[in-house]
Amino acid sequence: MTSTDRRSAVERIALGPDRIGVSRLCLGAMALGGVQDEATSFAILDRFVALGGNFIDTANCYMFWIDGGTGDESELLLGRWMASRGNRDDLVVATKVGRRPTVPGGGLDHSEPLTPGRIGEQLDASLARLGTDRVDLFWSHRDDRDTPLEATVAGFDAAVASGKALAVGASNHTAWRVERARQVAAAQGRAAYTAMQNRYSYLKPRPEAPLPEGGHVHAAPTDLDFVAGTPGMAILTYSALLSGAYANAAKPLGEHYDHPGTAARLAALDAVCAETGATRNQVVLAWLVGHEAPVVPLVGVSSVAQLEEAVAGVALKLDADQWRRLSEAA
Repeated sequence: MTSTDRRSAVERIALGPDRIGVSRLCLGAMALGGVQDEATSFAILDRFVALGGNFIDTANCYMFWIDGGTGDESELLLGRWMASRGNRDDLVVATKVGRRPTVPGGGLDHSEPLTPGRIGEQLDASLARLGTDRVDLFWSHRDDRDTPLEATVAGFDAAVASGKALAVGASNHTAWRVERARQVAAAQGRAAYTAMQNRYSYLKPRPEAPLPEGGHVHAAPTDLDFVAGTPGMAILTYSALLSGAYANAAKPLGEHYDHPGTAARLAALDAVCAETGATRNQVVLAWLVGHEAPVVPLVGVSSVAQLEEAVAGVALKLDADQWRRLSEAA
């Protein structure tokens, strides 16, 4: 077995200009209060905190697409939980704006614009649902090419200047667009994006293959290089465990992963699992946090047991040879 020099969710990395200390595992709250009932959601959140986690990610649109969904479910659930536990000041809470439909019953093609007015209005609505006076990280949920970048930067700067957001980040953006926004912010003396959030896991989709999940932007090597070379930046990686496909044969990977590289990487993954005694999910998470770039896996779970498996994954330290073999498999 590999060395059991283990990290835990208690480990922190510093995020943004204010060096906010965030746990190396971020709990994705998308399904909490929507797919997961309140009792299960509260149990997951309680256990996450008990294990040392403090970083929780939601959005102002989760989960508008389920039957009867409004997009308020996740934020409202988190608000009730924080109120009942009295632990808001112990947490790093992130939420997003930019994907809430502007048309009742609409989809992603009706996503809200990232104008200053909309950003401010939706931040106030999120704060009301969360029952707090500020969020620690406020994300642009998408790259709105129809709104001038200067206006979007101004809207997020206003959120920081008001004290309603401590830092801002960009979800589903490419690195060059994040840097362009940062240049605009620097030129105008405004708050700049200090984090990215893109889809990323151990298995790679075929190059240029469209992802079936609407709105997902996959992290490219250039994104990771950008984050590694930009002080204070970090990247959160969602769909890190591919919705359970690593562990559950009943959940197919999808045709965008149907290429020779997938078999090679799964073989390398299984070899390292055999060496460490860890699960596929755990080795994937260990590989993610082993990057030079500060990578924070964002994981959604449906049970306390899944959460505990994920925490053990970010605690697992692969040796240099194992990480190299995993990374070079193709």
